[in-house]
Amino acid sequence: MPSRRIAHLSDLHAGATTDESLQRLVRAVLRSGADHVAITGDVTHRGRAAELERFRRAFAPLLGNGRAVIVPGNHDRLGDDLEAELMPGERVQVSAGQGLWMVRCNSTGPHNRRWWDSHGLLRPADVDAVVEALDPAPAGATRVLLLHHHPLPLPEEDLFERLVSRLGWPNAAELPLGLELLRRVRHRCDLVLHGHRHAPAELRPFACEAPLRVFNGGSSTELQAFRVFDVDGGRVDTCWIDARADEGAANEPLRILSRAA
Repeated sequence: MPSRRIAHLSDLHAGATTDESLQRLVRAVLRSGADHVAITGDVTHRGRAAELERFRRAFAPLLGNGRAVIVPGNHDRLGDDLEAELMPGERVQVSAGQGLWMVRCNSTGPHNRRWWDSHGLLRPADVDAVVEALDPAPAGATRVLLLHHHPLPLPEEDLFERLVSRLGWPNAAELPLGLELLRRVRHRCDLVLHGHRHAPAELRPFACEAPLRVFNGGSSTELQAFRVFDVDGGRVDTCWIDARADEGAANEPLRILSRAA
């Protein structure tokens, strides 16, 4: 199977950012040569239909032909509750084709309708469904799991998160079954992409036993940058793309910020 390129965007927060910042990301994705775009939640800021329309207008060049694969985030459950707009149907779904087997897991819950309850929901049935969705992946396909909330602990990013963590509230915590999920998919999955935390991160929880890599995309609109992944079966190469680089020539390569080993 030919290698594919995936652009990973997350936490766009349309409605709290400018249309130009969204459009700049789209132009950079198009110039990067990405075949697919994984968007891991918080597409909107207040979960309003008008914000979703702003996203759709800006991302129109990427939304056709199944090129973009999207999961909802907790912010998308606010306001008008856009869960069904972004991911109608079952909580776990497969998007497959062209050497990719991408499993989407909706990690939001009804409690996300409230601003202060931002933590995710991952039930045992969800974990089972993810495993069942990954098992039929054809030989040679790159297997990718997408969800919004972080499955492993990450540092708190602000005073509020540090406070609620000290109080023992779940608001800033990782998914309670996150580690169990990774343990069960580590031999079934090549790449886990998520968002929620605005500072990007890469973790390799089982580096000595299985090369599963877990990436937090951060907030692409705040960073004005995103990762691309060149994948070929179990091989995954990644680098950062700076959306603010010179946009002069259509075929001019974008500046790489950093490269993973």
